[in-house]
Amino acid sequence: MKLHTILIVGLALGLSACAEKKQATPAPVNEAEMPAAGEAPAATDTFIKHMHYHAGQLERINAALAAGNLDAAQTPAYWLAAHEQLEGAADDWQPYTNKMREAARAVSEAPDLATARAATQTIVESCAGCHLFAGVEIPTLVLRDE
Repeated sequence: MKLHTILIVGLALGLSACAEKKQATPAPVNEAEMPAAGEAPAATDTFIKHMHYHAGQLERINAALAAGNLDAAQTPAYWLAAHEQLEGAADDWQPYTNKMREAARAVSEAPDLATARAATQTIVESCAGCHLFAGVEIPTLVLRDE
């Protein structure tokens, strides 16, 4: 999949999420569909949608920071920091999830754009690290400059 396609999908998800008054929470996952610890989850629709929602929220943060809008970046960052985690995710992924949540929390509480951008880079690194660890190929994630 080409990077521009992913960016377009991410932007579309981000724009549709902006119109919602309440953040959607992914549906519960059937634990029988999830893998044992250390294995990549099966590509269930729920899991894929949940991960795409993560990517959409990261794109919203990225777009807001590129526009210089700290407030707009903090709402999706708050969701990433506080949303319910899917049951059955591999235990080995927890360090990446924790790092992503801590960095998202830092964005949601950032006093300025520079602090938010630095924390967003940590989100990008934790997501990319988890994908690499799980053996899931994704396009290179980068933080947009102003």
